[in-house]
Order: sequence, then C-alpha cells, then structure tokens
Amino acid sequence: MTHRVAVLDKDLCQPKKCGLECIKYCPVNKSGADCIILNEETKKAQIDEDICNGCGICVKVCPFEAITIVNLPSELALDKIHQYGPNSFRLYKLPTPRKGEVVGLLGRNGMGKSTVVNILAGNLKPNLGRYENPPEWDEILKYYGGTELKSHFEKIKNKQLRASIKPQQVHHVAQAFDGTGKELMEKYDERGVSRELIKELELENSMEQNLKELSGGELQRLAIAAVASKDTEFYFFDEPSSYNDVFQRKSVARVIQSLAKIGKSVMVVEHDLTLLDFLSDYIEVLYGEPAAYGIVSSVLSTKIGINVFLDGYLPTENVRFRDKKFSFDVSSSSTDEFQEGSEIMSYPKLEKKYATFSVTVEPGRVRKGEVLGIMGANALGKTTLMKMIAGVEKPNSGDIDKKIKISYKPQYLQNDIDAEVIALLDKANGGAIEGSQEEEQILDPLKIKKLYNKSVKNLSGGELQKVSVAACLLQKVDLYALDEPSAFLDVEDRITIAKFLQKFVRSFGKTAIVIDHDIQLMDLISDSMIIFEGVPGLSGHATSPMPKADAMNRFLKSLDMSFRRDERSLRPRVNKLESRLDKEQKNSGNFYYKN
Repeated sequence: MTHRVAVLDKDLCQPKKCGLECIKYCPVNKSGADCIILNEETKKAQIDEDICNGCGICVKVCPFEAITIVNLPSELALDKIHQYGPNSFRLYKLPTPRKGEVVGLLGRNGMGKSTVVNILAGNLKPNLGRYENPPEWDEILKYYGGTELKSHFEKIKNKQLRASIKPQQVHHVAQAFDGTGKELMEKYDERGVSRELIKELELENSMEQNLKELSGGELQRLAIAAVASKDTEFYFFDEPSSYNDVFQRKSVARVIQSLAKIGKSVMVVEHDLTLLDFLSDYIEVLYGEPAAYGIVSSVLSTKIGINVFLDGYLPTENVRFRDKKFSFDVSSSSTDEFQEGSEIMSYPKLEKKYATFSVTVEPGRVRKGEVLGIMGANALGKTTLMKMIAGVEKPNSGDIDKKIKISYKPQYLQNDIDAEVIALLDKANGGAIEGSQEEEQILDPLKIKKLYNKSVKNLSGGELQKVSVAACLLQKVDLYALDEPSAFLDVEDRITIAKFLQKFVRSFGKTAIVIDHDIQLMDLISDSMIIFEGVPGLSGHATSPMPKADAMNRFLKSLDMSFRRDERSLRPRVNKLESRLDKEQKNSGNFYYKN
C-alpha cells in the first residue's frame, strides 16, 4: 500500500501560459472524475490526492515543472507531523532535542528545517496533517505518549519552555532592531555572559556600531552572541557559518558547544560538513523531495550520520533517498597531472594599498585545466586579489598580463534584477540558451532549467547562487573567478558544484580560481592553493600557489586543527581537539592527513 503525496509549487504554476495540460491529459479526469481542477480562488491547479492514481502524466506534461507526485509507504502516513494545506509541503517525524548535547540537522534546502524549528520552539502547533481540523494539545500529547518529545510538548503547552533561535537570514535582525551591538547584547544577555561572548567572537569593534552598519560576518556573530546569552531551555542555530571565515567558524562552534556543556538542548542546521562534524554530538538526517515533503531520520552518531547522508542510504530504515553516493577520491588530491599544464597567466609580486589596509601577493602562475583554491581569514585581501586578476582593481605595484579573458562571480550577489532567469542566462551566453549545447553541458548538471521562468528577484539565496555560478560559466573566457560559490548552498549542491566545476575545467581546458571558507569543498575542488595570512583589516600577505597538501597543512596548522580521512567515505574529518590522533598528527607536523 502506498500513501500519495501530490504537491503543487504555486510560484511555478502558470495556467495562463500553459493551456492547463495537467487537467487535459489526466487519465482520471478523462474517466469523468475531478482529479485535477482549476481552483477558482487561487487560479492555480489543484490535485485531489485521494483519487489521484499516481500515474505521473501531469508531472511530465507540466511545462513549468510545478507538480510533484510521490508514492510513499502507507505506514509513513501515521508519522505525518504537519501539512500546511492542500497540495502543499508536509513533514514526517521530528528530531528529538537532547539535554547537554548538540544535535546537527543535515539535509537539503526545502526539506522542512524551518517547520522543525518552529514546531520545537513552540511557534507552530503540529497539526498531524489535519490542516482543516487541527488537533488540540491533548490529542498531540497522546500521539507522542511514551516518547521523549511528549515532555517537550507538555512544556510548550504549559508555557514552561523558552526557545532562543538564531535565524538563517541574519539581515532580518538588523531590520528588526534599530540600535548598536552593545544595545542588542544589553537587551538579551540574561546569563551575564556578554563580555566573554564578545571576546570569543571578536566583536569588540562592533559594539558601538549600529546593526545596519555591520558586515554580514559581524552581524552573524552578533546574532549568535545574542541568542547564546539568553537563558532558555532550547537553542537553535540556523546556518551559523554563513559570512564567517574558518577561524570565526571555529569560535562559533566553541560558543555553541559551551551551551551543551551547561546542560542545554542545542540544535544546529549547517551545510559546512567540516563545521558540522566538529560541532555535533549527534546527527539527524532530513531527506525527501525539496519543497514537497521531508522525513526526519532516527538519531545517529555524527560520523555515521554524515556518511549515511553522503551514501544516500539509511541502513537502519532501509531507505535509499538518493540514487548516487558522493565519494571523495584520495587520488584527486594529487597535483602531479597538472605539472605539465600550459601556463595561461602569470603575475609578478603585486601590492595594493588603501588608506588603512595593504596586501602583498607573491608571484604566481595559473595553468590550463587547473582549479586554484584561495583560503584565509576575512579582511586579508582575497577578494582584492581576485579583483586585480579580473581587472576590476589595479595593483599599485606589479602588473597582470591582461591577454586572457576573465569571467568573475562576485562574493555579494545582486538580486534586484526585474527579469526572468532565462533572460539573464541568454545574456551571459550571448544568445538563446534553450536547446543549446551550453544548456546540456552546464545548466542540466546544475539543475537550473526549473528556474527559467522565475523572476531573479524572487530567487532564494541558494537558487541565486546557482544561477550566478551558471551565468559565470556560460561566458566564453579562459579563466573563471568565483568568490564564495558555496554561500547559501546546501551540502548536496556544494558537492555537485565542486565536482562539476572540476570536471568542466578539465574537460574544456579552462581554468578556475575559487575563494571559499568551506574547507571540505576546497579540499575537494582544488588542485593547488594560495594561502592568505596577516592581520585582518590591516595587512594581508598571499603565498605563491602551492601544492594542495602543503597548503592545507600550513592552513590547518594556523587553525590548530588536524584532519584525518574517514576510512569508509574518504572524506576529510576533523580530529576532536586533544584526542590521541589530534596529538599524534600535530606532534609529527602532519595536520593534513592523506593516508
């Protein structure tokens, strides 16, 4: 027996443009029943899940890919926690908060993490799928009888549970609070820990500034400090790594772990696997179909949870949720095959001076078929180097050979374009993209086609990032420069883009330079690396391009972190601080462990 899920994306459904093929071709409609109708109120298609036979014809004929039909095991219907309305997203099962532990939630965007947060924080009452006649608390508590979640919901019902939530979009904090960093901390610090948090998160210089004047990273860390300073039972951090460099991410991890150490329940949504691995005591995987349905797995150890996610298979539940596994090939760490790659660009020692900041860059060269990774703390001049290479900025000393054509994807993306995605891609391609070779080579693997008819200004952060990467790669150039391509992407999209970019560069004899703070992504994507060091905001110094193993070792040493490879998935794993392996590797000077 199966349980039918029929979901309609109202943003994509455009009855005026499509001629209502879904209604025309539905075999149940042809037999005289009303399986798919046009809702007079919403002016969108509406599917009756009870009489839908799951044939999937409407999915195939919809030109805008607005319909998702899935058949799930019937027993899963008993675990439905929440559904927003007809043909809308639904969530099955819930993760369980654990006192004194950090539980990491790992899954794609659109799997219901926001729904989970709102339910566990008491902002959203679970309707058990009955959106027309929602249950009362007594029925919800009966449903959770005999589970740890029953006492959690009892506290919510009796208004005895307080939650502290760090939202995903930190700019909303600046919009909601008109004041300085100091005023924000004074308002929320119930535990008397603001001084320690400000020091740990290096926010001393942000306290006197208005929130609207802060950078993305400062605002992110300030929001984390404010949330951590509240005295509540349950803490939730949604993507705490965004805008922060690796050093800052480590500080953020320490702050979040300190809450668990004093017996609090902590949950974290994070797409940087290195940080999630370092931070979490347990993992719960969210899987399903983005924007259609999400299912929460049983609780797993951090190591097993991340490996299960990369495998796309949950052995305890015998569920395959992805048809391919993500692998980390140790041989890709070798740069030997690029030693003979022809040089496409070289530069002498460069220097760029501003009023209060200067950066020096050691000489280097970039080769065909190579991905050059750039790593280092924020405010050391990484973006300045990228802009000098791209010809956007001129160095004060040294000259870059400009004979090559460059396509540059900036760090901060503009979404104020009032045009459809396809118009933006046509422009980047220099001609119509539909039916072209470029569509097959670039847009199909990155799954962009579904976004063609969406307005650029309505894209989510992750969608905008993918479209920006695609637009950069569509240009006919020699060198692609991408500044933080992982921002706002979920783990699957990060790995997909990393592997695609490497394959694209090698297959077509192109070259890419990538700046990013996700260590695992950089390890996966880079053939060689430049490391930035110095005093953030004052002076930066960039090395010449180095073999990846040497660069990673140098960078990890500065972080005081050591990596080993997972024996099964071969992914880089962070050793727990002061563990036997951590001490052994650091004593031998081998912070980047490749065996």
